[in-house]
Amino acid sequence: MAIMPFVLVLANAFILRVIPPQAGREPANRRETWCTSETFPSTHGGRATLAILPNPSFPRTVSLMIQVENLSKSFFDLKRGPVTALDRVSFEVQPGEIFGLLGPNGAGKTTCLRMLSTVLKPTGGRALVAGYDVARHPEKVRSHIGFMSNNTGIYDRMTGWELVEYYGKLYGLPDDLLQQRLEEIFQRLQMNEIRDVLGSKMSTGMKQKVSIARTIVHDPPVMIFDEPTSGLDVLVARAVVQSIDSLRSQGKCIIFSTHIMREVEKLCDRVAIIHRGQILAMGTLDELAQKYHQPDVEELFFELIQAHDESYRPIESPSV
Repeated sequence: MAIMPFVLVLANAFILRVIPPQAGREPANRRETWCTSETFPSTHGGRATLAILPNPSFPRTVSLMIQVENLSKSFFDLKRGPVTALDRVSFEVQPGEIFGLLGPNGAGKTTCLRMLSTVLKPTGGRALVAGYDVARHPEKVRSHIGFMSNNTGIYDRMTGWELVEYYGKLYGLPDDLLQQRLEEIFQRLQMNEIRDVLGSKMSTGMKQKVSIARTIVHDPPVMIFDEPTSGLDVLVARAVVQSIDSLRSQGKCIIFSTHIMREVEKLCDRVAIIHRGQILAMGTLDELAQKYHQPDVEELFFELIQAHDESYRPIESPSV
């Protein structure tokens, strides 16, 4: 039929818009590529268990992978009126660093992470990811990050292997590189037993592992994990934490959101405690312990939250 060539042209144009034709190959006018783990040795010792594979589709080289300056997000609520979800937040994250973001529910963590991943647009300040502005170059940012939230959806009619493979193809990975990545990731995350399980048959833990696999399949330089061990059993959670730790030794820039203090102590190089849209404290665990004279991370967290809440209490009028 005459309409079919026209439909094919439109479909091809859409695919080229989502996946650039140069994906998987180094542009002719760019010579630098992302550094391997040899450039970013681990400061925590040991060998990376998930091998890094050169990905020439990421040609930019920057000293700071994430730069956040006075980032803000406000919206209007019909009941509450103007609401500030994030209030002039600033921080930086380097390659080979895990930056922990801690805070209670509604503190602004997810809002911040969604702006860094271009899902939400900032209403103030700016954020650069891999040298690209999240507001001006969202498509560039998305090609350089892997993002996983604690409620990432899984397609019911696709197996674990099919879904991760599907995302690898969306990112334009060559077939041989994609198959190598799949084999290594499924082995490292203990996923071989669920590679042929449909999404509709997966438990919460299984879905979480598949979500992590699709986050790292294209080997991005920046990774954002929003409570990645949520719903996992102890053994699998340990494997996930070890995998994230190995990604640091490969030079990955990682933002790690969690409520589990043990994970913070084990993984994070620096920590930001956030509440009511503001960063209350930031630094290494040793720096925070010395500054606030509290070596226990959990106690420090609650003390800062409580002090901040008390400052928001309305002043009662004296009785007459």
